[in-house]
Amino acid sequence: RKFNVLMDGKDPVGGQWNYDAENRKPPKDGLNVPKPTAFEPDDITQDVLKLVEAEFSDHFGVLHPFPFAVTRAQALVVLEEFISDRLPQFGDFQDAMVQNEPWMFHSHISFYLNCGLLDPLECIKAAEEAYHHGASPLNATEGFIRQVLGWREYVRGIYWLKMPDYKGQNALNATRALPDFYWTAETQMNCLRQCVSETKSNAYAHHIQRLMVLGNFALIAGLHPDEVNEWYLLVYADAYEWVELPNVSGMVLFADDGLLASKPYAASGAYINRMSDYCKSCHYKVTKKNGPDACPFNYLYWDFLIRNGEKLRNNPRMGLIYRSLQRMGDEKRATIEADSARFFKALDNHEKV
Repeated sequence: RKFNVLMDGKDPVGGQWNYDAENRKPPKDGLNVPKPTAFEPDDITQDVLKLVEAEFSDHFGVLHPFPFAVTRAQALVVLEEFISDRLPQFGDFQDAMVQNEPWMFHSHISFYLNCGLLDPLECIKAAEEAYHHGASPLNATEGFIRQVLGWREYVRGIYWLKMPDYKGQNALNATRALPDFYWTAETQMNCLRQCVSETKSNAYAHHIQRLMVLGNFALIAGLHPDEVNEWYLLVYADAYEWVELPNVSGMVLFADDGLLASKPYAASGAYINRMSDYCKSCHYKVTKKNGPDACPFNYLYWDFLIRNGEKLRNNPRMGLIYRSLQRMGDEKRATIEADSARFFKALDNHEKV
């Protein structure tokens, strides 16, 4: 309303403020995902790449190919091609994950927004114009605009309002060290292997990969917020502390005790199976709840709820799941805790899990 974006007088276009319910479609067979916009490195960029290769050859990441925009003109091309090629399907499939399709229908402009090559309002207006010209459906347009005008600005506000005390918060007292596979991708959990491998190759993963695979595991496994924040800050090309820290400590880890998000975004393997094709190629069986060949997300999810019951059971948005846990028999709970202990022992011994 303040910026007069997608407004019809005093009311939102279409009569609703939020179309998120339409933006949760799982992937389907035969999706035609456009290739991401890519550029050949110019002479200056090639000189920098050579310097990085010489000085930081042992660092995380893959240096070549380097497809990123490095000028404002190039960044504008990325924005234009998103609006024309990917925005129309962005809404429907923004939460979907497909093996070997790391870019999907996302904008790929966060790199350029966060380093100043693009202005947020020009990106918002470009999407709004596409809607008014019939080139993009309302659910996709509103979903994209809300991420930039809504969430991005909200996160920025949290950072500047609450720092420096925000950094270092650990409301759930998570203490486990970051597993090696966050660097190596050497894990039998296919979802994590895919997301880490793509992160290493592209310095990018889309928001559901970051939140519901990489972040979800960090949350339910009780990884220490400092180590998780450091990882996210180091591996993504769009990561700056003001945007990374609240998203990870608040949205991913619930380390701020619910200041940013109203509940922890914990999920079992069922969510990953619903929103991706990762589980089809996994060593573990997502349909199994317990045992050595069960998806670790399944029992770690319930173990997370058990471990953090004192802090979370009175959260209004967690009441239903804690009532389910309360009805669970002692034998089932003991099995969950035993499976989790076995998994954590293997993890702590640096075994491939």
